[in-house]
Amino acid sequence: MISINVPQIGEQEIEAVVKVLKSGVLTAHPGNGPAVKQLETEFGKFVNAKHAIAVNNGTAALHMALLAIGLTQGDEVILPSFTFTAAAEAVVLTSAKPVFVDIDPTTYNIDPEKIEDAITAETKMIVPVDLYGLPADMRVIREIAQKHDLTVVEDAAQAHGAVYRGEPPGRFADVACWSFYATKNMTTGEGGMITTNCDEYAERLRCIRMHGEREGYKSVMLGHNYRMPEMEAALGCVQLRKLPEFLEKRRRNSRLLTERLGEVRSLVLPKEPPDHKHSWYLYTVRLRDADAKMRDAVVDGLRKRFVGATVYYHTPIHLMPYHCKFGEQRLPETESAAQQVFSLPVHPGVTTEQVDYIADSVKREVR
Repeated sequence: MISINVPQIGEQEIEAVVKVLKSGVLTAHPGNGPAVKQLETEFGKFVNAKHAIAVNNGTAALHMALLAIGLTQGDEVILPSFTFTAAAEAVVLTSAKPVFVDIDPTTYNIDPEKIEDAITAETKMIVPVDLYGLPADMRVIREIAQKHDLTVVEDAAQAHGAVYRGEPPGRFADVACWSFYATKNMTTGEGGMITTNCDEYAERLRCIRMHGEREGYKSVMLGHNYRMPEMEAALGCVQLRKLPEFLEKRRRNSRLLTERLGEVRSLVLPKEPPDHKHSWYLYTVRLRDADAKMRDAVVDGLRKRFVGATVYYHTPIHLMPYHCKFGEQRLPETESAAQQVFSLPVHPGVTTEQVDYIADSVKREVR
């Protein structure tokens, strides 16, 4: 099977983890052991952020960001429904209410034109998601947020190495949240990062990460245990150095797939809008005029040919059993995309020969 994503782990990563094990320093009480500090410094430079705070996963990063900004019960947060459920979970964990907005059918990201219609007196925040590795239209979203005095937390979990208007993700947000899950463009196994240029938010985030402590065993605010272990950070430092090479291979594979599938009229291929640079976490195509049954049949056929085609995200968050309680909503672009899209492998381990095989298999399955 050509898997949809495979961690690219080599001897350097193994040696880095073994070095930590031999050191005996597996974690640090404030959450900033030597490997964690190194990863924070290097990742902050990579995304041009003043502060980088390493945590134990991307969902924790989102939860911490919302806590640090100060969401409370009754507040509303605008976000897309066509994404992984973590963003909505983080909202609910702060006792705020998620308000779901439809997507742009071309980018699959939140549609800025729909945001203002969803703003009420209770709206406090917008959480755009850089879906599949393509940045949302953040400058427009920032302008809307400033007009209505809202904060912006960018979910950049899939966008390591993406670029928007010449800047890394986070430039137009108050806070950006990243995931280092095993399948991401770079990994620490699990793990995440929060980046911000705001000193006040950074101080709160570091407190929240370690039980609300500014100094040992003296909590000054409500916190949690969201520390990143040293082994994960050591792995991440090696992965970050390899990330540019990983990204170039993803870009090459995506370009080749686009060239080979361009003649398939029943497919809508992913595009990079002007001033955007995709990180190609996922190469997502769309089956025109299809329903979920037709799309799933294509995916099943590809998997029988050992191509790990996968559907992200077949159930939008607003239609999930738990989140239905926040009110019935009709998001036509979201619901249509959820029935028609599927993703193809383009990770760095995919060879040119495998790209040819993937494209040939898609042509055989898509009529």
